[in-house]
Formats: sequence, C-alpha cells, structure tokens
Amino acid sequence: MKLPLITKIIGLTLLAWSSVQAADLKVSISAEPYPPFFEKQADGKWKGFEVDLANKVCAEMKTQCKIMEVAWDGLIPALKSKKIDVIFSSMSITPEREKVIAFSVPYYFTEAEFVAAKTFKGATTVDALKGKILGVQSSTTHADFAKKYYAKTSKVKYYNTQDELNADMIAGRVDIMLLDALPAVDFLATKGAAALEGKGYAPKDPLFGPGVGAGMRKEDKELKLKMDEAIKKLYANGEFDALQKKYFKVNIKAK
Repeated sequence: MKLPLITKIIGLTLLAWSSVQAADLKVSISAEPYPPFFEKQADGKWKGFEVDLANKVCAEMKTQCKIMEVAWDGLIPALKSKKIDVIFSSMSITPEREKVIAFSVPYYFTEAEFVAAKTFKGATTVDALKGKILGVQSSTTHADFAKKYYAKTSKVKYYNTQDELNADMIAGRVDIMLLDALPAVDFLATKGAAALEGKGYAPKDPLFGPGVGAGMRKEDKELKLKMDEAIKKLYANGEFDALQKKYFKVNIKAK
C-alpha cells in the first residue's frame, strides 16, 4: 500500500530527528592534561570537572558526549574542519576567537595569577618585571596579556603546555609565570612547587574575556541555543554548584 506523501515526509523527518538525537556529540578537550579540569586515567579514559560538566550538558540535551582529545593549538582548526563538534577545554571567550567561532554562555571564570619563587620580591607590574623572564602557555589569554603589556620590557617565554611551563618554573628557568588561578592552587600544593607561591592576580582586562565557554561553529546556531539552555539549566537547578564543590573550594561561576 502506498503511503500519502505527507505521511512519508513526516516519517522521514522523525527518522532524521531520531538519528540526530542518537548521534554522539563529538566534544573535545585538549590532549594536554589540565587537572582538575581534565586528565587521563590509567585506563585511557578522561576524568575531571569539564569532562563531568560536558556529560551533564549532553544529558540535558538528550544526547551522548563522545569525549575526544586534540592538541590545544589544533582545537579550533579541528572544529572548523568538522572533526569535532564542540570545544569544551577551558577556552576563554575573547573577541579574537569570536571572529572565527561561536561560544556558549560562559560556564566558569577564574582570575589570572602570577606565580614565582618565594624569594622573588617586588611587584608584578610591567615596570617591576623589566628584564625578567615571564612564562606563559601559548595561545591563551595569558599569552595575549603578556604579549600586549610585558613583551616590550620583559622576555616573554611561550610554552606549548602548562606542564612544560610548570617544570621550567620549578627548575628556575623562568622568573615568574602567569596562569589560571585554580590550576595554580593544585600546582602549588605539589612537592615540586614547595619553593614557589602565588604573587597576586593580574588586573582586570578585556583580553581575559567574560569567562570560559564551549566553542562551536558559527553555523551551528541550533546547537548553540541548546548548549546555552543546558548550561543555564544546570546553573538554575543546583547541579553546577554540586559539581564545582566536588572539585573546587571556591566559587567559579561565571558572573
């Protein structure tokens, strides 16, 4: 028996919708561990705050997260080439990045903190760090900030990963570094960093943006709407609060 055309159209539409719902959302974090936001376990699976949050967001969207890993510098190219669907990797929302990708509403915000040896005396102003070696991770808001304000008077040293920078900070190959305050807390609690301490926060600056958001392709407008709704719902129903308490001692909610 032949089905009416409208019935066929409705059926195909429902089938397409169910396929979208069933498909995994390819969510990528950086291949470089960034505890407590994400780190790889012995079994090869990733764990951490952003992994848990991404899974909660996907659950709200009635889909499954397929957690993938891409080198930090390759995240945006991988997104634009459709190898991944979403960047969920502590990527700050900045005007420069918004020129090439879209962002969800911010889901967390942290200050930028200077870290140096306990014997390091003085301020962290541009004049005070004249001639000093300032370490930052490449392709971050911290790198942008250092380049704009410190590069003319200090030697800014760029690193592919925060772990590499941490190692050089411990070894004394840089005088001071700038990084996210939350990972700085965990780093300073390690034995290797016993001789180091926080030296205060960087001043407020538009370069740091409103916080961290999920990165998506500009054309994926429906995905952005759903992502925004899911994040807002997790804020409203208390699930975000419960999750952040699992990992942090301070409030990291975006303002």
